[in-house]
Amino acid sequence: MGSQIGLRLSIKVAPKERWSQSHTHKSLSLISHSQKHTMIACKLQGAIVSCHSRTMQFIDEKGAPKGRASSVVAQAVVTQETFKTKVPELTVTYVAPPTPSIEKAKEIVERKHLPATTSGKFGRFGGKFVPETLVACLSHLEAEFNEAIRDDLFQAELAAALRDYVGRETPLYHAERLTEYYKSQNNGNGPDIYLKREDLNHCGSHKMNNALAQAMIAKRMGRKSVVTATGSGQHGLATAAACAKLALECTVFMAAKDMDRQSSNVRLMELLGAQVEGVDGGFKDAASEAFRNWVGDLENKYHLTGSAVGPHPCPTMVREFQSVIGKETRMQALEKWGGKPDVVVACVGTGSNAVGMFHEFIADRDVRLIGVEAGGLGLESGRHSSTLTTGEVGVYHGAVSYLLQDEDGQVIHPHSIAAGMEYPGVGPELSFLKESGRAEFCVANDQEALDAYKRLCKLEGIFPSLEAAHALAILDKLAPTLCNGSKVVVNCSGRGDKDAAIVFNRGCTV
Repeated sequence: MGSQIGLRLSIKVAPKERWSQSHTHKSLSLISHSQKHTMIACKLQGAIVSCHSRTMQFIDEKGAPKGRASSVVAQAVVTQETFKTKVPELTVTYVAPPTPSIEKAKEIVERKHLPATTSGKFGRFGGKFVPETLVACLSHLEAEFNEAIRDDLFQAELAAALRDYVGRETPLYHAERLTEYYKSQNNGNGPDIYLKREDLNHCGSHKMNNALAQAMIAKRMGRKSVVTATGSGQHGLATAAACAKLALECTVFMAAKDMDRQSSNVRLMELLGAQVEGVDGGFKDAASEAFRNWVGDLENKYHLTGSAVGPHPCPTMVREFQSVIGKETRMQALEKWGGKPDVVVACVGTGSNAVGMFHEFIADRDVRLIGVEAGGLGLESGRHSSTLTTGEVGVYHGAVSYLLQDEDGQVIHPHSIAAGMEYPGVGPELSFLKESGRAEFCVANDQEALDAYKRLCKLEGIFPSLEAAHALAILDKLAPTLCNGSKVVVNCSGRGDKDAAIVFNRGCTV
């Protein structure tokens, strides 16, 4: 509350509840463990907590030089019209867009966003590069998906669940103090900044939109067990909750290192009845293991993908169920200022939250679409997850997309402080938006994300996930280029109390 209205708070803590001086690689230890998250939360929002003083420094580790990607795949037939106008990078001349009528906006928002093709191709990207044994299974899944989204009863049940269980619609929040912060650095001029509050969904992220819908399809198909993979734990948590609600068994594969740094989400998944299986490597390895587990029992298990990657129809399904984000944003913008956003911004790991926000506005050429990838320790270090910025086209996990790979076409291990952004590929639709020039993609490094995390905590009293903090970080470069009064919507895709210990352990001074 003090953060929201600009007051300074001081909180005194009994000695038995103060932080100990030990500072391990896992987290800040507390003598009173039950108070850890409360203490971290208070400090991140600017409160003064009486405890032993210490100095923290961020250590910037340098990695090996990055390799140059050179793998090439055959050009596929273009099935969508390419965009001929290249959007300029981080520069705009503001012209107020025409205001549509409420009736016209409702018509736009309520229209069905059905797959554009049956092959799942976005230009040369996407497709279904899988063994023959999986083709029939994926075709069955596609048929079930197409039937479900045309089924009025399914749509009514999903709408009710999104409203009553997930808590939609999520607010479009005017971040007034964040807006004033950037205006104060530019002689009082700058954009009005709004946050699409997906962090307020049940389980704390946009992942629930898709997890619940796909769990309903699994139930519809008669499956008893769901298998999935997760990076930050947000998709795993959402899937575990959806499975608990629908009485489905749930197995979640997760990299062992991610289980360590996102331990609170692991405990919550287990409380919801999910079986969490650790995997050596990163999220890409967990995704591979989940896929193998599903292939071992295709008749009884359902593979619930949370990322807009993989063979068709997986990216299209995720896009369809996440597109509620952009649809709501259009209606809310019309209600708040009588128009559309001038710029929408989202972080990009595999692309589920970005494509969910962008898809609604692709045809609106006066709306800029900006995706922010994880710059890690810097592009020059080779330790990053900036697939669209530095990658080249390849085939991975069953689809053509941009991919981080070396000179021999081998996948490069990605890096980011945000577990949910550590993936060497990206979805086919975002790959197409990059190649066509319809969307812009840039990077924010680990330190910039940490700074943005802290800034939103102190100015607005909101904990963004470290994934969402990457999108917020680009405002440092974007805001000075925009005209006064232009409207920027940043997708706050997840809640960040799960990341508070990481922020402290990386030396983010508060």
